[in-house]
Amino acid sequence: MSDTTTGTPTSTIPGLVAGTYALDTAHSEVGFTVRHLMTKVRGTFQEFGGEIVVKDSIEESTTSVAIELASVHTRSEQRDGHLRSGDFFDAENSPKMTFVSTAIKPEGDDYVLAGELTIKNVTKPIELAVEFLGVDQNAYGQTVIGFEASASISRKEWGIDFNVPLEGGKLLIGDKVDIHLDVQAALQA
Repeated sequence: MSDTTTGTPTSTIPGLVAGTYALDTAHSEVGFTVRHLMTKVRGTFQEFGGEIVVKDSIEESTTSVAIELASVHTRSEQRDGHLRSGDFFDAENSPKMTFVSTAIKPEGDDYVLAGELTIKNVTKPIELAVEFLGVDQNAYGQTVIGFEASASISRKEWGIDFNVPLEGGKLLIGDKVDIHLDVQAALQA
């Protein structure tokens, strides 16, 4: 493959060049954690894609991601099937969860990425705390970027409110969902 490091350097991050970066799904993870009784269940989505369009000014950059809800994986086939059902994601009728950025702003050495998260045809704003991990070259000579991002949401705000009442007014499943992303993306030629 050819060297794709010929884009325009951005003004704020050494080595970062303007251009369109495709998510490298083999080296990225979209995950979540939610309370279940006294423990936390961790899960990932196995199928997703997206791009990051880096502009000369970081604040003008954009990102968009689509996640296949049926690809949820929590290490329990029974639980995964229930998550795909109408009680939770309703993956048959609303197969994708999407995120489209609306703004990015520096916050100290890190960034805040604001955007619109859509799940089950409900769109709400969220903010992701982003730690930029750097710029490097992969084995094919492509410029790659890496970052980690996280946010917490209330699943009820997206119409995902299934629960099981327990003794003492408790609920089986927590409302707060912690989202975490580990992303590597490659500059496209």
